[in-house]
Amino acid sequence: MKIYTRTGDGGETALFDGTRVSKADPRVDAYGHVDELNALLGQVRAAGVPADIDEQLDRIQRDLFAVGAVLADPSSRIAARVSAVDIQRLEQWIDAAEAELPPLRRFVVPGGSPGAAALHLARTVCRRAERHIVSLGSEAVPVETVTYVNRLSDLLFVLARLANRRANVPDREWE
Repeated sequence: MKIYTRTGDGGETALFDGTRVSKADPRVDAYGHVDELNALLGQVRAAGVPADIDEQLDRIQRDLFAVGAVLADPSSRIAARVSAVDIQRLEQWIDAAEAELPPLRRFVVPGGSPGAAALHLARTVCRRAERHIVSLGSEAVPVETVTYVNRLSDLLFVLARLANRRANVPDREWE
């Protein structure tokens, strides 16, 4: 199978159910942001983060394929999706990471170690993806998808702080 099909040369693409839509369609835009986030998480992992964070990011990357699949499937034919169990896993990871961190007193200026800086960037891309997903409307997207992406951005923030702490790089607080 060739990577190119020429079917998108006119500015259209197919959703999972075969519907042809513009590549500028809000649904395509939303799953494009999720794809960008997934690629960025690969870059975070390549930048070097502690092994446990790397394992978490590996699982998240797999989950993001399910998120993208849901967004590309307006007919809800695809069985792959994130669930309450996946959201609970993110919350457990947040709680465990926060237990290692000093309490947050002020806004944190993004940066620090290479891994932490990349996690901060991933958080902002995640928030953008979330905004585009929400713009599709509550009828178009399962609530678990929106909740998962929202919780993921929280986790990415906490993981950025944790990556800095483990690299002995203090967070810069905004004053």
